[in-house]
Amino acid sequence: MNNSDISAVFDQIADILEFQGANPFRVRAYRNAAKTIHDLPEAIADVAGASDRKLTDIEGIGADLAKKIDELLSTGRLQFLEELKAEVPETVFALMRVQGLGPKRAATLFRELNVATLDELRHACEEGLVSKLKGFGEKTQKTILEGIDVAAEADQRILWAEADLHVQAVLKYMRESGAVDRIEAAGSYRRCKDSVGDLDFLAVAKDSNAAMDRFIGVSSKATVLGWGDTKMSLRLPTGLQVDFRVVKEESFGAALQYFTGSKEHNVVLRSRAKNLGLKINEYGVFRGEEYVAGKTEEEVYAAVGLPWITPELREARREFEWADAGALPQLVEIGDICGDLHMHTTWTDGMASAEEMALAAKERGLKFIAITDHSQRVAMVGGLTPGRVRAQWKEIDELNASGRVAGVQVLKGIEVDILEKGGLDLPDDVLAEADWVVASLHYGHNQPKEQITRRAIEALENPYVCAIAHPTGRMLLRRKAYEMDVEAVLKAARDNGKMMELNSHPIRLDLDDSACAMAKALGVPIVINTDAHRTDGLDALRFGVMQARRGGLTKEDVGNARSWAEMKKMLGR
Repeated sequence: MNNSDISAVFDQIADILEFQGANPFRVRAYRNAAKTIHDLPEAIADVAGASDRKLTDIEGIGADLAKKIDELLSTGRLQFLEELKAEVPETVFALMRVQGLGPKRAATLFRELNVATLDELRHACEEGLVSKLKGFGEKTQKTILEGIDVAAEADQRILWAEADLHVQAVLKYMRESGAVDRIEAAGSYRRCKDSVGDLDFLAVAKDSNAAMDRFIGVSSKATVLGWGDTKMSLRLPTGLQVDFRVVKEESFGAALQYFTGSKEHNVVLRSRAKNLGLKINEYGVFRGEEYVAGKTEEEVYAAVGLPWITPELREARREFEWADAGALPQLVEIGDICGDLHMHTTWTDGMASAEEMALAAKERGLKFIAITDHSQRVAMVGGLTPGRVRAQWKEIDELNASGRVAGVQVLKGIEVDILEKGGLDLPDDVLAEADWVVASLHYGHNQPKEQITRRAIEALENPYVCAIAHPTGRMLLRRKAYEMDVEAVLKAARDNGKMMELNSHPIRLDLDDSACAMAKALGVPIVINTDAHRTDGLDALRFGVMQARRGGLTKEDVGNARSWAEMKKMLGR
């Protein structure tokens, strides 16, 4: 188990304890431990395994928590958590994921209205029963009702970044064994969708039984859903379903194409094949009973007169149009990104200094970064007043002059809040001194669509704003996007010569792929930023690049695939 896995276990313990009304100090101990482990700059397994260190050396980790960490590292499970989970209905965990709820409010609903499932919660909201409870009200009831579908989806899907951890572990485990000659992941994971419902693996093996025997060991706690001669289905303890198929070498390309999808893409492909007197399925391309192609995906596409289409584009949008015209885009790659223009430091809610962030960016090959701590409206994290903004910028000037971060330019930036009533959180005379300004909405999420749209457009009309950060405010599997006219906002960005951010954090990926495609069509440059709050947060850039590729973006469509000097010209600075 890695740091994130153990952190999630302790968070779940805290949720159950809070649901049960346990001592708040005990709940807080698990919450704090979860955060400490999640933010630990090294693998907690390395600490546990070191001869000269102890887990209790970590601040906030006492003997009891250390013992639990050891149990998780050695067995992959925690008896204490299993016992706690047995004390509450399994369905209440979905309740806790609904926006506007949490362990305490979920407990109130369970106790007062006997609500234990999402369907029961929906019924209670629709009947107006929730709004009558003390501490809820009509507004909270509306928020809860709107969040039920998101929570239901979260029960069935995981973030791509989380799926990637599973996929890489499975691929490593299987490839090391020698039981397979080749193995690849398919499905929505391979298409880089922002969330994934299940995992599909395809393999070529000399002995399919040996491959199956090896695959069953992927997880000692998995439930076998099905096991045939060439296919196995498992359900991991997390609830994620994993399918494994062994196919013949001559069919591997056809199977990989078929099981990668999407369904809509494959319908178009099969229709084209039919028009040519061919048939495409997971076994190959056939003319009648004659095998034509199928060993590689390139063969499959070539059989119907097409070049190979990268998986990220296989959504039956414009990929066939581009392919027929010989104009498939050369999609942006991680190596094209020159700078990261959204990150936070210890001046607000970050965990590293500007110098540490700059050096980490340099290690990753970036040429420039912008430090964009929060403005004063975000008071809970010490948002910067005009005086503190200028003090930070003075520090950044000194850092650049010192030579300590030679090779990477540190820009003076700010993430300025777009106020609920409209306007920005800092005066223009302050913003005018910045190299880079991103504006964002952190409050007033439930305002009417017209009002939120107007706030964003007004921000883009400010001469000093460069881009809108995480424009729609969505939190994957947690919170829906704001009610916003995205097309109107993108057109305002175009008309005012501004950019739009694609926030790379795996829970945001905002703008989504469709909005990225719309921005491309309108000629609005996208800036792929990490919104990093610690040095390893800079690694999230890859997730944003994948999302940009799904939107069909090339290097030319991405603002920060250019030098800072070129970006300044684009912004008229």
